Amino acid sequence: MNFNGKRILITGGTGSLGQTLVRRLLGLGPNAPEKVIVMSRDEAKQHDMRVDYLLRHSATDAIMYDNFRRALEFRIGDVRNYSDVVSALHDCDGVIHAAALKQVPVCEYFSEQAILTNCIGPINIVRAIREHNMPVETVVGVSTDKACEPVNVMGMTKALQERIFIGANVLNARTRFVAVRYGNVLASRGSVIPLFQDQILAGGPVTITDSRMTRFLISLEQAVDTVLEAYSEALPGETYIPTAPGARMEDVAAILIGDRPIAIQMVGIRPGEKIDEALISHEEAHRTIRRGTHYVIRPMLPELSHPEVDALPRPLECAFLSSGEILSRTALHELLVKNDLIAPSSGRIGTQDLNA
Repeated sequence: MNFNGKRILITGGTGSLGQTLVRRLLGLGPNAPEKVIVMSRDEAKQHDMRVDYLLRHSATDAIMYDNFRRALEFRIGDVRNYSDVVSALHDCDGVIHAAALKQVPVCEYFSEQAILTNCIGPINIVRAIREHNMPVETVVGVSTDKACEPVNVMGMTKALQERIFIGANVLNARTRFVAVRYGNVLASRGSVIPLFQDQILAGGPVTITDSRMTRFLISLEQAVDTVLEAYSEALPGETYIPTAPGARMEDVAAILIGDRPIAIQMVGIRPGEKIDEALISHEEAHRTIRRGTHYVIRPMLPELSHPEVDALPRPLECAFLSSGEILSRTALHELLVKNDLIAPSSGRIGTQDLNA
């Protein structure tokens, strides 16, 4: 993957995904971008990230003053603010839009805030590119499994974000707008695993909303792989989906607890939650193809059709659900070990054998 000479903007770049994207992009050696621009509202996270990037133990004014001459540039700004977006997009070749409000209960109680960030933000990106005739080649919108058949405000706004970017291809023919959609990212900020770990350190109980609940699980590296694959390979309007496994949340909690005498407590489903998540709906399955290690949802807009692509075999006959292929506890244990979330020698899982 060659980003040589490119200027890439990452909105929400101080988040878990953004920081991993920055590391991967700047680690491409001769294929690395000329510049990676991190845009976010959080000055504290930007400061910490800037210092970490420079491997400094204490900050100096020189770090800030030299900001705009470095390969990694930081910009305080808000995707809700059109002028901030216009300024950040200046001279950019590509955009990875990761800024979002993504906590399900928060979005339920503050729906207007979710609309401003998750819908108006993407509209501002599309509008800025079109109205200022910007030479942006590619925009990747980062979405979520909750956008598939949404039942909560977060999912509804992210579903609209997908459609905003997909539809933008029609009136912004110079720019390729694509999307990625995935489930829970292991150990990322906002995921359930750090919460479980904190509860375990506090002596429990570990709280589960419902014993039947399943979720898709992928690592941060897999999430970045999906974003970069879509950036490189996706046709206009396509949505890339990782072939992620599903897991029961009760199994995740039990593995993290291990042999500790800590109880699991059922607390009931939170506002806006589903028992199972979907990455591809039944209606989307008939226009889903397989490309490499990813599923790809083809756009429904006729202006974005490619007869030779649309005629490819369909790998799915029904929705792609988190309950469809559940990881065994053994496989889930191995996944958590692989991602350094538990030690390999953690032994038994609660009171059950690893092969349960």
